Amino acid sequence: MLKIDVAETFQHLELAPIVEAVIEIRMRVESPWEESALREQLKAKLPSYPKIISQSEVRHELKMKAGQPPEQIFQDLGWKGLRLHSADDRYIAQFNRDGFIFSRLQPYESWDQFKEEAMRLWNVHAELAKSLEVQRLGVRFINRITLPAGEVRLDAYLVVPPQPPGELDLQIMGFFHQDNLLVTGHPYAINIVKTIQPPQGSGSDGGGLILDIDVFTTDPFEQRAGAIDKRLAEMRWLKNKVFYSSLTKGAVERLK
Repeated sequence: MLKIDVAETFQHLELAPIVEAVIEIRMRVESPWEESALREQLKAKLPSYPKIISQSEVRHELKMKAGQPPEQIFQDLGWKGLRLHSADDRYIAQFNRDGFIFSRLQPYESWDQFKEEAMRLWNVHAELAKSLEVQRLGVRFINRITLPAGEVRLDAYLVVPPQPPGELDLQIMGFFHQDNLLVTGHPYAINIVKTIQPPQGSGSDGGGLILDIDVFTTDPFEQRAGAIDKRLAEMRWLKNKVFYSSLTKGAVERLK
């Protein structure tokens, strides 16, 4: 069984490639969830988040029938919640009827700052929602490592790089790889996506290596004191282990 050591320290990276960090808490809202009342409450409680945007939910289906063109069906599921932006648009919080999502866009500051602000807003959501059980807790970090223009050797970045089949001398132009992992002995699972993002227009930009790490709980749990904090600490450790185990020493050195 994997031993999770939340006391372990990791290298500090001055050029950390985090483009978005997310904490998601899914639960059922037990109290009435009405837009105008929620908007007024959040305005009063969170003045540092002045931009408030209403969010609706839409279901999209594509029906296929023999001899007929595809039929697209859109179903309006109604109002879902409110999305709040900090004054600088770096923090984004979603107060939805099915849970809470908190994001930090680049530049990422630190785990302590990110988690503290997430929990401050989550406590507001929990107070308004009055839910007693968390159905899913997730920690997701999306990393983008800028690649130089021209041919790139991915084995200089990834411990397990993509390879052409057999002994064929072929250049890899792009790839997408996903792993779904269960953390044996612990109530966690991990989704890992590695892919190449095309160049964004600049002549010196060779595209980006995306390393998307999503750690999440596999079992519901009650909102007892410290329950979320304990899981977040363990999930952060798992996220860091995946990150540093996925990149070569040379790639990590370039991020210092």
